[in-house]
Amino acid sequence: MPTIVIIGGGLAGAKAAEALRAKDFDGRVVLFGGEEHLPYERPPLSKEFLAGKKSLDDFTVHDGEWHRDNRIDFRPGTTIEKVDAAAKTVHLPDGSTVDYDKLLLATGSRSRHLDLPGADADGVHHLRTIDDAERLRDAITEGSRVAILGGGWIGLEIAAGARERGADVTVAEAAAAPLLGALGAEVAEVFADLHRAHGVDLRTGVEVAEIVTGDDGRARGLRLKGGDTIDADVVLIAAGAVPNIELAEAAGLDTGGGGVLVTAGLRSSDPDIYAVGDIANAEHPTLGRRVRTEHWANALNQPAIAVANMLGGDAEYSNLPYFFTDQYDLGMEYAGLATDYHQVVFRGDVEGREFVVFWLDDAARVLAGMQVNIWDQLEDIKALIASGAAVDTAELANPDVPLSDLAR
Repeated sequence: MPTIVIIGGGLAGAKAAEALRAKDFDGRVVLFGGEEHLPYERPPLSKEFLAGKKSLDDFTVHDGEWHRDNRIDFRPGTTIEKVDAAAKTVHLPDGSTVDYDKLLLATGSRSRHLDLPGADADGVHHLRTIDDAERLRDAITEGSRVAILGGGWIGLEIAAGARERGADVTVAEAAAAPLLGALGAEVAEVFADLHRAHGVDLRTGVEVAEIVTGDDGRARGLRLKGGDTIDADVVLIAAGAVPNIELAEAAGLDTGGGGVLVTAGLRSSDPDIYAVGDIANAEHPTLGRRVRTEHWANALNQPAIAVANMLGGDAEYSNLPYFFTDQYDLGMEYAGLATDYHQVVFRGDVEGREFVVFWLDDAARVLAGMQVNIWDQLEDIKALIASGAAVDTAELANPDVPLSDLAR
């Protein structure tokens, strides 16, 4: 009986197990998860779970009965020690091994820890797991003072959730604006204005020298380079994520760009090993370049492609990068990739935070687009990107010109 092993008990691992049974794979499926929990989705941790609007059951992918009914050998709380690609075995902490015919790496990422004085003190939080989220949720109460190191997506979503719970919030961001690397200066200012309008003390262009601790050893705030201090009861380090590629590297797989190098079909340099989710640095058939993004959509959608190819198919993952956020009264969806752009074009009411924005290259081709508090433009945005056609920027900015006309 053939065996497929999945390393990674998050959304990507769960969707791979689901896809295997949906495609009538009748062999053995072994799913290893590092946490003690059933696989769950992570976006709610900084959104609805923090706000008390959802419980873990609401975003658990499959319950225990589903795993039993579908003959998924799920092993929680198991960190794989080694992958022996030559012998096609994985080594477990107890010294045992499991042989595989095909292996899927869905190891995800971990929170980036900073080498700062006081970073390991009580009261310092990171957010990656449900256990992290529970501790953070319990710590943030009405009137508490929250200091957040980092103005990226996680930092800003926690800032919004903490403000809505009545906490005082300060965000310390080293860049000139939050989300600068993700969105560029023009759109980053929208989010800076949003948070300041909701009472966040947003400090940009600052560096944190240390996490200040009290006599009891608990974190009591931040000291910035230059001497300013920020008093806090809760400190969150939201400094990004580190992809978990150590197993892949030790197994001799080709890596680069922070991830495992895979084809558009998500196959690694070893033909029997595939990678999905945060760690997959994949060739992209539409964008014509390698893409690695740490977004929920990849964990949701890539496993079905990898599974199809494990079972003898020749599928490609062509979905455009996609992510979303909800902060206060602002909801948005973004598609595409604009790490290097020439100009930004807005369409709609920016001050009223109901608009669409586009990132263009120097040939006036749309690289990425984002709809803000508008919910019917995303497919047209994707079509514009996929077309690769130059657009008239005046028409692109004009809400009276249908986007569908520009994608022709």
